[in-house]
Amino acid sequence: MKRKYVWAIRMFFIAICMSIFFGFLSQTMLSKMGVVFACICLSFFIFIAVVFDMLGIAAASADINEFLKWKKEKKNGAEVGLILCKNSEKVCSFCADVVGDICSTLCGAGGACIVVAITNNINNANLVMLTSILTSAIIAGITIFFKAIMKEYALKNSNIIILKLGKFLDKFFKF
Repeated sequence: MKRKYVWAIRMFFIAICMSIFFGFLSQTMLSKMGVVFACICLSFFIFIAVVFDMLGIAAASADINEFLKWKKEKKNGAEVGLILCKNSEKVCSFCADVVGDICSTLCGAGGACIVVAITNNINNANLVMLTSILTSAIIAGITIFFKAIMKEYALKNSNIIILKLGKFLDKFFKF
């Protein structure tokens, strides 16, 4: 196997580990919470999915030449931003695929917990199925709506987004 695909294998194992960890947390916590708290957690998962999707799109569409120029000017965050641009396929894969897809899975788990809580005392199978379908559709619709808005924003503002991410990462990590 070529060395250039080692990062994809790493992403595979990172995704599995994160999915197990967050899946366990969501299943144990969300199943014991009420509908309101489950909806709050679900909103948080959607927010994280949307933000990381935006970061992935921004990394894939950022202009590396702008970051080279900013690095020469010693602009804060440009050096880390340049690293992100040079590794855009990895950043995009991690942000949009690993984190985004895990959050989407957690949204499904959260939706299932909400359906169970709402339909706990309903004996009509058709009503339970309708509630499940509508809940899934609403979650998907909200997620897709906000991701569509953020994708447009990320494409138009990719350099600024990655520069801000570079500044943020530079505070906590030394590259």
